[in-house]
Amino acid sequence: MTGSTRQSGAGDQAEAPPRNTACYVYGILPEDVDISEDAVGVGDPPGRVEIIRHGEIAALVSDVDADRPLGRAQDLVAHEQLLDEAAAEVPVLPLRFGAVMTTPEAVVEELLAPHHDSFAAALKQIEGRTQFVLKARYAEQPVLVEVLTGNAEARQLRDRIRQLPEEVTRGERIRLGELITQIIAAKREADTQAVVERFEPFTAGSVVRDPSHERDAAHVAFLVENDRQADFERAVGELRSEWGDRVEVRLLGPMAPYDFVTT
Repeated sequence: MTGSTRQSGAGDQAEAPPRNTACYVYGILPEDVDISEDAVGVGDPPGRVEIIRHGEIAALVSDVDADRPLGRAQDLVAHEQLLDEAAAEVPVLPLRFGAVMTTPEAVVEELLAPHHDSFAAALKQIEGRTQFVLKARYAEQPVLVEVLTGNAEARQLRDRIRQLPEEVTRGERIRLGELITQIIAAKREADTQAVVERFEPFTAGSVVRDPSHERDAAHVAFLVENDRQADFERAVGELRSEWGDRVEVRLLGPMAPYDFVTT
């Protein structure tokens, strides 16, 4: 019905208070990129992703509710998924999860303008490259066999523990655990170095990450040229075959170069 008005009565519902929004920033890209109209990011409901341009660079952003803290697992997944999908197409400088600014104008004035030249230079350095992460983990039984085969003290402790009641071998159990941890750490150091050297011909850089598990054999991020990706993945397959059942090898990526840029 048009052309009519109605005065509010006591029974009418009060209007919802205006939403207090802020600008969530995912990363920095070249200015000449476009984003899919259906791209969404963090928040509940997820915010529509947009681009704020300034000079030769741009920021990937979406509106978020400033009164609702970010920290849900879904938000982190959305943050990384958006960046990884963008990095598959264009160079991206990822920002840390949770980067929020007050307004789109603040994104330009406080982020893009002051750091324009350094961001533009960094984008040129990573152009045509993406990140992969190699995660290798020792299989439990094979690595224990290696430890016991290669260390006489560990074998003696294992035999003593088997022969005596549990309540009288507490010290031996602690010592055996320490030995196993030390020996696996040494194996990890050697295997990680071998992995880095093995993939050096196919990569533009590498970063050794801290172990995420006590049986990690290697945890390394690699920056890979797009035109060398097939060679890199082939080399990973060869490593997986050589290690066989001794080590489980996982390759994650391509993804944004989280380990190779600091924004």
